[in-house]
Parts: sequence; structure tokens; C-alpha cells
Amino acid sequence: MTVVDIHTHMLSETWIKMISDNGAPDYAVGIRPDGIRAMQEYEIFRMAFVEEMLDYDARLKVMNAEGIDVAIVSLTGPNVYWGSPEVSLAAAKAINDEMYAAQIANPDRIRYIASLPWQHPELAVAELARACSNGAVGVMVLANIRGMALSDPFLAPIWQAIDDRALPVLVHPTDPPGHNEMDLKSVGGSIPFLLDTTLAVTRLVFDGFFDRYTNLKFIASHGGAAIPLAHGRMDLFWRQGAPSNRTIDTPPSDHLKRLYLDAVVYQMNALEMGIDMVGPERVMFGTDFPHPTDIRGLLERARALPKEQSDAVLGKNAMRVFGL
Repeated sequence: MTVVDIHTHMLSETWIKMISDNGAPDYAVGIRPDGIRAMQEYEIFRMAFVEEMLDYDARLKVMNAEGIDVAIVSLTGPNVYWGSPEVSLAAAKAINDEMYAAQIANPDRIRYIASLPWQHPELAVAELARACSNGAVGVMVLANIRGMALSDPFLAPIWQAIDDRALPVLVHPTDPPGHNEMDLKSVGGSIPFLLDTTLAVTRLVFDGFFDRYTNLKFIASHGGAAIPLAHGRMDLFWRQGAPSNRTIDTPPSDHLKRLYLDAVVYQMNALEMGIDMVGPERVMFGTDFPHPTDIRGLLERARALPKEQSDAVLGKNAMRVFGL
């Protein structure tokens, strides 16, 4: 059984230098008290720059050790949503080109998901076309674009270009809007990131996003966050709310069935809830490596599913969705 990891991250020294030079005042690069180089977000140390995130040979060693056949790599937050338009585009081109080079060097093991300067739609559409011509198999977007909702009309040209190509889109969380006001520094990305994805997907559903864009394949990270747990509540509020306030004609759960989910969850019942909501043909294995994760536990849960579901989640679904 081919195991495909659709949610795993790589950086590059070029990207690190660019955000170090151009990310202020929100982002910087420094040395943590334990001596590890890391990114600072709003003066708080967050992402450690470990070898497996920067070196593809080191990444392949981990994949070999864990039994992962193919990694579909993507950039993580804050992606390229910083700096001037020129800097943001240059950062997107640099990371896309470096991932493409890794894909060429390791055609049986590495694929990549393109990053775009989403805050500059014209530039993003052009980079999408360039990256797709250079082997990108999907698109990365954070759950908010520096506070902007993904359903904002400003972003419509990008979504239309993605939909025209029927591409997979991996939606990855970042700090939710208002995180500084809520003083969430002590909890890091553990729960706030899930909140960001949950809010983003809920907003898309109620804004009718999935009625407008029917070809793209929208993949919600971390098992869809709280959506599998809460979609019944969404339906209740849709049914019992004032009809004049309804922005969609069918219950939210109908729209949610169009989602794809990764299997980056750390409880078996969470994986089962995701499968129950969207179906086993729409859930794909991921690790979130090298962010805090438990690769062996994730594999064990996927393998504990009924055989047909397990094979689909571990690799068959990803091979179909990403055209591998």
C-alpha cells in the first residue's frame, strides 16, 4: 500500500533570509534560549528551523524510517503574506522553485503544493499559472489572509483561477484574527489554530463558497478542526434562524460533504467523526511533520480503520485527488 503524506512542510534558507530581512515588525528570526534557531511571531518564538524542514535528504530519511512513500510538501505559516508585493511574490517564486527542484530530483517521493501571494490577486494568479506549469499539484492557503476572510470578494480572481484548474487546495491555519487581543501566547498553536480553520470553513459555508466553486478540492487541515464535532449545531442554527438571514439554500452539512479532510488528528474518534461527515473517499493521510506531531500514532489510527477505508485514507484517495 502506497502511503502518501499530503500535509507536511518544508522551508528553505532563501525563505528564512527573506522573512528575516522583510518580515518586520511581525516576523523575525532569532536564537531561542536553548540555542535553536527559530522564527519569532509577534516577538514570541514559534517555529524551530530543524534539519528535516530544510534538507530533503534528511526528510527522505524520516520518510524511509516511518514508511511514508510520497510527501506532498507545502510551506507553512506565515507563508508569503508579508513584505511588499514584490517581496511577497519573490518569496513565493523562490519556495515554489526550490520545491519543484526537489520534486524533479525525487520524482517518486516528492510532490509540492504551490504558495501564492494571496494578498495581491493579480500577482497570485500569474504565479499560480507559472507554478502549475512547473509541476505544482495543488495550492496552499492559510485560513485567513492577514485577517481577511477567504470568502472576501477581493480574493475571487484567485479562487476562480484555482477552480478553473480543478486543483486541490490545502487550507492550513495560522493565528486567528484577534489572537493578540485574546492573549493566547501561552497556548501557542494547539487550539487557536483549530479555531482558525473552524471559523474559516464555517464562514465559507455560510457565504455560499461551495456553490460558487464546484471544481476545486478544498482540504481542511487537522481533520477539519472542530467542524466534524459541530456541524449538527450549524444545521440547527440554519434551520431555526430567521429565513431572511439565510445565505444558503440547503443545510450547512450538505456543503460540508464537499470538503476533503486530512487525517492529522490524535484521537481515533476524531478520525471516525471526520470520515462519518465527508465519507472515507474524502479523507487523506497527513503528518504535519516537522511541527509537533506523532507520525506513528497517525499511521496506527489510519491502519486501524476497516481495510478498504484504511487503504483509501493512507494513499488511494491522495493518488486520485492529486493525480499521482
